Amino acid sequence: MSAAAASRKSAKKPGGHTHGRTAAASVLGASRLAQVRLRPDELEALHEVMRALNLSSTSDALREGLRLLAREAAEVGAAEELRTFYRGQPAPLPEGVTPPSEAELEEVDEMQW
Repeated sequence: MSAAAASRKSAKKPGGHTHGRTAAASVLGASRLAQVRLRPDELEALHEVMRALNLSSTSDALREGLRLLAREAAEVGAAEELRTFYRGQPAPLPEGVTPPSEAELEEVDEMQW
């Protein structure tokens, strides 16, 4: 049996259906099933996000959410490293940059995105 035939055979489920695995999926490693229980409002929000971002599946939407959470966690970790490095003192500003006034900080706190 050729290597290609063996690969196609191993990608089939017991019922003869293929997993739909792509070359990219096999390069990334085996996937795992993760179940999540969603409340009706969460499910509605998920569907709205999928429509808005043109995501074709729940899995795509949840993977995108995990990617964003991972980025947020990395930012939180970096901020903690800076606080530790500067021992709670404010980080120095680049040359020529003046610190913001209290009024500017309050204005930014009240801004809506």
